[in-house]
Amino acid sequence: MAAANADLHERAEALSANLPPLMVAAERVASTVAQGMHGRRRTGQGESFWQYRRYEWGDPIRQVDWRRSGKSDIVYLRENEWEAAQSVWLWSDSSPSMTYSSSRKLPTKAERAQILTLALGSLLVRGGEHIAPLGRHMLPTMGKNAVFLLATALAETHSQMGAASLPPFEPLPRYGRVVLMSDFLEPLDDIRRTVGLLADRGVDGYVLQILDPSERDLPFTGRTRFEGLEKEGAALIGRVEGVRDDYRATLEAHQQGLKDIARVSGWGYGLHVTDQPAEAALLRLYVNLGVPREHGRG
Repeated sequence: MAAANADLHERAEALSANLPPLMVAAERVASTVAQGMHGRRRTGQGESFWQYRRYEWGDPIRQVDWRRSGKSDIVYLRENEWEAAQSVWLWSDSSPSMTYSSSRKLPTKAERAQILTLALGSLLVRGGEHIAPLGRHMLPTMGKNAVFLLATALAETHSQMGAASLPPFEPLPRYGRVVLMSDFLEPLDDIRRTVGLLADRGVDGYVLQILDPSERDLPFTGRTRFEGLEKEGAALIGRVEGVRDDYRATLEAHQQGLKDIARVSGWGYGLHVTDQPAEAALLRLYVNLGVPREHGRG
């Protein structure tokens, strides 16, 4: 075990030449979001009372607060604040399509995904959670070393040529959580298969789609040549304005498909465009991870 750890840190040192600025940027984003936040509150089996809510079909009877319910015609449940740490596996897409940026003033999708992944990892660790990079078969850990190992995994994956556009399957434990960050421009059937393998094991998750503003709006005009970044070939369009409406309709249909995949699996979905502040995306994502969701799969 000692030899394995020494080898890991040796590889980490070799791969971490670009990590300091990346980690500084991620820590700055995380610190901005952390200011004024007093931890996430979510329902669970702790001892601290959180709130009352109306009884819904399927809720456990043992949670009914009969004294509170007796004061009205409504049956209320008593919810406590979750006090146990959770384990979260994080994955950031480093495939060729993520290297795209339509402007030198904007980060690439991969850069934004890496910063958000590290910043989220930092926030989770600050909140007492355990984190691990998905696809490395590593046990989730806490503390600064957990963020360092996550950064090392990101750097190692980013250095690989032709990285996969979707995460590899890893048999995570039931009630684990995953966060996947990608442009998710792969075929919906492939995404559905990837998410379904995890959701069928009882794993909760969140997919954050990261797009460049030009991918969202297709603002180009006139004769334009589009080059595929993942061996899709090239396409020359004589008048981009003529296909803009069809393009946007196709993108919206694809995004609706992503939302449906997440909803059926009981997962969350979010969209982030790289011309928007990273802090806003991180805050939405972090808050969302504190909201329990019912799994849609049987």
